[in-house]
Amino acid sequence: MYRKRNVPGSAESLPAFLDQELSNIEQAQYGPFPFVRLEVVHIPPGRLFDGLVVLADGADWNPGSGAGVYCYRAGAWRFLG
Repeated sequence: MYRKRNVPGSAESLPAFLDQELSNIEQAQYGPFPFVRLEVVHIPPGRLFDGLVVLADGADWNPGSGAGVYCYRAGAWRFLG
């Protein structure tokens, strides 16, 4: 997870600070994580593709089996639990 740091007060420290921040952002974006956090969605995603995983609220948007985690595969939503 990326957490921003405070910008240094001196202009001389800025290049090294920016280089380190960009490296931290890259690692946070592409590094391995021990978990996945899904946000509850209330409407179907606009762009569908095989392997898309969502957490449906089950009320505003119910892909078939109520609230829960679904995977989009072969043109249909598959309830995972």
